[in-house]
Amino acid sequence: MKKLFIVIIVLTSLAVQAQEGGGFGIKAGLNYGSNGDLRENGQTIIDNPDENFGYHVGVFSKLDLGPIYIRPELSYTLLNSEYNNSALEIKKLDAPVLVGFKVIGPLNFFMGPSFQYILDTELEEIELQDVKEDFSIGLQVGIGVNLGNLGVDVRYERGLSSNEAEFSSLGQLGTLDTRPHQIILGLSLKL
Repeated sequence: MKKLFIVIIVLTSLAVQAQEGGGFGIKAGLNYGSNGDLRENGQTIIDNPDENFGYHVGVFSKLDLGPIYIRPELSYTLLNSEYNNSALEIKKLDAPVLVGFKVIGPLNFFMGPSFQYILDTELEEIELQDVKEDFSIGLQVGIGVNLGNLGVDVRYERGLSSNEAEFSSLGQLGTLDTRPHQIILGLSLKL
């Protein structure tokens, strides 16, 4: 799985350099959402953690194919959730490969897989072990507006791959579902 993620990063960076017709640029924005449930000894303790803001920064490329386009991206993402006043922080690399089409004027619709590599997972006051799989897959779907070199988009992301981190606290064994579900607001600038 790690090899596949490395191949995706290399292909994305090559695509950024090879885009003469579509272009490439930088992107940044805010994320709002949470992760999955918290279980102790097989029982769900918290199934809807409090949602919090995070952020992302990265690069993108875009290949225009008439009314359709392909947009690979590579971003550093910080996610935040809260479980009974214990903050969960997940740092990861995201590599979505989006396919979109122009709806009308500057408005476009897109969707595609998001390949994710988890760099670090921390839960305040609880010692988490590493997640079972560093590599996971999600799905992003959204709409955007491009005005010249400036783009604004709103997306929904949901983690598809089951991925949990284990912990033990006060003699209790538990798991934490690290799959995100979030709304992402992004700004992009084509260079």
